[in-house]
Amino acid sequence: MSGLELPFKSLSLRIMKMLIETAELRKQLESTDPPFLLDVRLEDDFRAAHIPGAISNCVYEMAFGERLVKSVPERTRSIIVYGANSESYEARVAAEKLSRAGYANVYEYRDGLTAWQYAGAPIALGEPRPAEPTISDGIHPVDVSESAIEWSGRNLLKKHHGRIGLRSGQLEFADGELTGGRVVIDLKNIVCFDLHGTDWHDILINHLQSDDFFDVERFPEALVVINGARRIDDASPGQPNLEINAELTLKGVSAPLQFWAASGVTPDGKAAAQAAFSFDRTRWKVLYGSGHFFHRLGMHLVNDLIEMEIKIVTQ
Repeated sequence: MSGLELPFKSLSLRIMKMLIETAELRKQLESTDPPFLLDVRLEDDFRAAHIPGAISNCVYEMAFGERLVKSVPERTRSIIVYGANSESYEARVAAEKLSRAGYANVYEYRDGLTAWQYAGAPIALGEPRPAEPTISDGIHPVDVSESAIEWSGRNLLKKHHGRIGLRSGQLEFADGELTGGRVVIDLKNIVCFDLHGTDWHDILINHLQSDDFFDVERFPEALVVINGARRIDDASPGQPNLEINAELTLKGVSAPLQFWAASGVTPDGKAAAQAAFSFDRTRWKVLYGSGHFFHRLGMHLVNDLIEMEIKIVTQ
């Protein structure tokens, strides 16, 4: 065995000593001097079911450390943390935070409440968790005040970014799945964040709205029509879970547009989605500064790709 392997083996043994199994946890909790037991899941999950004697302190919240110090001021107190199960990392994160905060006797019950219940150990039951929100079938208007489209354009050395107005929109659902929709984009309402408050802001906006780019006098709107969506079943929450097949009409040209979105339903039953993608503007005859169509552009070169960040929320 090489000298490099010894420290890692030693570290692994130290980590393993800080894990606790179900049988040992039951034994300690039934002792005359039980450890401090910390449930680090969501408060809703704790209220629904938890190990008797546990205190709730959700590790996802920024106040986790402050609450912990108030609950357990003694840094030498034995503390056992647990979460949902071994596949969810909240107990590992909590144990690390406690160790960093100077608590000397921190143990992680990594198997969590799932293993505790499977072993037939006692459970404190309370009010059921709230039902997961769902979206009703039918047509849902887009809330233009909550929704937004942001853009970024670049050349070799510079970048501009801003927002484009939304005029109206709607999404269609059947059996809880997105089946179609349309969004009308207001090209007369373009702003640039990085030039806000400068003389260059209006110069750039006028340039973008001219016939060099979007020819807003003739084509004041762009239209995105959603023709269908495929759900990505193995996507984790927070990852793109929809593949959107759409058609973008810009400057009188209609062409397919495909992108991925992270979607869900808000607690109050609104459909919401966010997407970030790039599209090649030259497919819609926005040719100014394109090195594909012009030679020797010098300082007037503009990247063909426009980057978009879209947030859509229904009413």
